[in-house]
Amino acid sequence: MRTYAGHSSAAASNELYRRNLAKGQTGLSVAFDLPTQTGYDPDHVLSRGEVGKVGVPISHIGDMRRLFDQIPLGEMNTSMTINAVAMYMLALYQVAAEEQAEAAGEDPAEVRARLAGTTQNDIIKEYLSRGTYVFPPGPSMRLITDMVTYTVGEIPKWNPTNICSYHLQEAGATPVQEIAYSMSTAIAVLDAVKASGRVPDEDFGKVVARISFFVNAGVRFIEEMCKMRAFVELWDEITRERYGVTDAKQRRFRYGVQVNSLGLTEAQPENNVQRIVLEMLAVTLSKDARARAVQLPAWNEALGLPRPWDQQWALRLQQVLAFESDLLEYDDLFTGSPVVERKVAELVEGAKAEIDRIQEMGGAVPAVESGYMKNALVASHSLRRQRIEAGEDIVVGVNKFETTEPNPLTADLDTAIQTVDADVEAKAVEAVRAWRTERDADPQAAADSLARLKEVAATDDNLMEASLVCARAGVTVGEWAQALREVFGEFRAPTGVSGSVGVADGGSADLVEVRSRVAATGEELGERLRVLVGKPGLDGHSNGAEQIAVRARDAGFEVVYQGIRLTPEQIVSAAVAEDVDLVGVSILSGSHMELVPDILKGLEAEGAGDIPVVVGGIIPESDAARLRELGVAAVFTPKDFGLNEIMGSFVDIIRERRGLPARETVDA
Repeated sequence: MRTYAGHSSAAASNELYRRNLAKGQTGLSVAFDLPTQTGYDPDHVLSRGEVGKVGVPISHIGDMRRLFDQIPLGEMNTSMTINAVAMYMLALYQVAAEEQAEAAGEDPAEVRARLAGTTQNDIIKEYLSRGTYVFPPGPSMRLITDMVTYTVGEIPKWNPTNICSYHLQEAGATPVQEIAYSMSTAIAVLDAVKASGRVPDEDFGKVVARISFFVNAGVRFIEEMCKMRAFVELWDEITRERYGVTDAKQRRFRYGVQVNSLGLTEAQPENNVQRIVLEMLAVTLSKDARARAVQLPAWNEALGLPRPWDQQWALRLQQVLAFESDLLEYDDLFTGSPVVERKVAELVEGAKAEIDRIQEMGGAVPAVESGYMKNALVASHSLRRQRIEAGEDIVVGVNKFETTEPNPLTADLDTAIQTVDADVEAKAVEAVRAWRTERDADPQAAADSLARLKEVAATDDNLMEASLVCARAGVTVGEWAQALREVFGEFRAPTGVSGSVGVADGGSADLVEVRSRVAATGEELGERLRVLVGKPGLDGHSNGAEQIAVRARDAGFEVVYQGIRLTPEQIVSAAVAEDVDLVGVSILSGSHMELVPDILKGLEAEGAGDIPVVVGGIIPESDAARLRELGVAAVFTPKDFGLNEIMGSFVDIIRERRGLPARETVDA
């Protein structure tokens, strides 16, 4: 039983973890901030506005010590949501555990062998959805392989990779795609481990037994429950037939779940509680496909960062199910159900066909590099959005049953969410610089360890030992990642926007009307209207930006979209060079108050202050009001789900800024 937690600093997060454990939480799930996840120290230019916002900043072994102070790691089960730099976070975790053992008079090797937990370490889904990748696919798969082959011998209770379908569903995956892409990723990892020759054939079952999965349970209860049974059936078949694993226990499909944050709504957020409960039931009712670990989002995650009380509520939902109900006392309730068997067979058949298609391309890595999987996800997400807008998929409180009584939970929005102290970033920058200065009293150890890391990276040797040396020498995550960037290079994943189907036909009447308005306004101005969609900072959750880009294209705008991880300066430069009519900025990480003003100032400095800027993301109303005061033309939050309405707002804003009269409608 976990809650996904971490923010501000290692010390603040440690206090939160110890408080949650005292309330009955049985494991830890560490949320790292975006600079940590993408291999930057707090004082890097791309870290501006992102430090401590969506997780805890961990830059070096000192931070890891503070994060787990008074928490005995040899007795803990810790999940770390970390991918591109997973190897270094595991190295820091191992060193911190060994130091705890030495301080307690225990054998560090014995404590290391007891370490239990998971590093997410699924880089394929990062290219497709979450966006915290750093290195190209080939070197990234090498890092995963090195971790698998290291942990199977040295940390046998550790899950070195956690194949994540969770983020695929958020990016638009259908259940068939979710199963197929996850299984294709697992096949790619296992094939790479086998090809490395480091694990004897007779021990390969141990590798399979440590592969775990992390899934997303949506609100379509029957479909989600059948999806999990399909996962179980397919994994058993693949590990038995493709890899020859004869031990049924080693073939067990072991998964944790975070129920669906994508479906949480800003409108009538109290409805999120029953959504969360239904989604939890989908992964607990069926004993033969039951989750091993469950973490629940808080009811207010669509509003901002949950408070400790909100996390406690999510934990209590699990405890009521586990300790008050009789749900866990019986055999599988769905065995023999013709409805369930038929749905599971349908999902398995569809997933197998998609897996075969990916294998014909050469596997998951080529399917990422070609853009095939990303294009498919953006297209699926676009179709899902269209169904919601058309009212075919009902979201209670959003597109149906919208009338509501005043909500006492959100009467004061500024206190309904957790806020991060404004000086968190400044303190983190000061701390990491002080760490380097103090460490540099003996600078040779850090320099030598980084030189050795680069030497090993240029070979086929396992990088884990060199990373452990870096951890002990006080190397920061930014230094470790930069050393590997210099050897491996960096990567920009396909956006999926150019290949998306968008609206399959002429679209709804609303879209036809907006398209006419876009064309008419362009004729009045003597040019085709151009929109730049920008993702500043390190926020890699690009689903919303991609859907805006696709719908803007379908509405007749010329769209400039360069993907994730841009500086404000790059966005300003692109806006000026492309002579756009509007800049749309998407930020979900909470860095809007730092990055958006930088964009506004940059445009002003370039003599382009007349280009309107709109902002979309999870933005509290008090921040939205301040952004509008600074000159932002409009702020869109999750309650603004109608893409055609947003496109209409774009036209209105452009017309007003360019001095054209308002136009209510245009005949199609």
